[in-house]
Amino acid sequence: MGKYVLAAASIATLALATPAFAQSGPPSDPDTEFNGARAGILLGYDRVQPGQIANSNIDDTNSADGLTYGGDVGYDIQRGRVVFGVEGEVTGSTAKVTNNPSAAGALGYGRVKAGRDLYAGARIGVAVAPRTLIYAKGGYTNQRLDLVASDGTTQTGQHFNLDGWRAGAGLEQKLGRNTYAKIEYRYSNYGNARLEYANGANTNNFSVDTDRHQVMAGFGVRF
Repeated sequence: MGKYVLAAASIATLALATPAFAQSGPPSDPDTEFNGARAGILLGYDRVQPGQIANSNIDDTNSADGLTYGGDVGYDIQRGRVVFGVEGEVTGSTAKVTNNPSAAGALGYGRVKAGRDLYAGARIGVAVAPRTLIYAKGGYTNQRLDLVASDGTTQTGQHFNLDGWRAGAGLEQKLGRNTYAKIEYRYSNYGNARLEYANGANTNNFSVDTDRHQVMAGFGVRF
């Protein structure tokens, strides 16, 4: 776990410490530093684990840790020091649990690898300095878990699709006229899941309690 946190922190430190890129043209308006569309890349630490429901008999030490990576897009509107925005993400992850596929203890699903994750939400922030924004965010997330299961004789691979919510907070630092870096922490909880079969069919939703903790660094361009 430590090496993944260190990697994310190192990326964020380097990005936030990067000198502003040389730009030509008139100086920007401090009240519109965070206006407009944006797109960026993301990299960070990822941990998926069972939730803490009262009747859970799943050991919460059966977690999956790894690197998460991907990209995001968004659009922000700044009014004075307040910034409102909408955003979306597509990410992947190396997090996995490599237990025996016939054992259902790890994350409650058997052998599991985190797959793609989709997120759509909003954020609100305050420009604490002309080029520095602190913000909170929240929205909907859909996570895929790639499952390898066995009944002791036959081993199969399937997918779980989990629906949940995400909340987080972060800091964004403008670097040049159109570039920025950010670092944020996000917590996600997934309360519903469905099993996706190889032929594309799905089961009905059933209740789960799965947590996700992420520390992310990002670098992007504002248009």
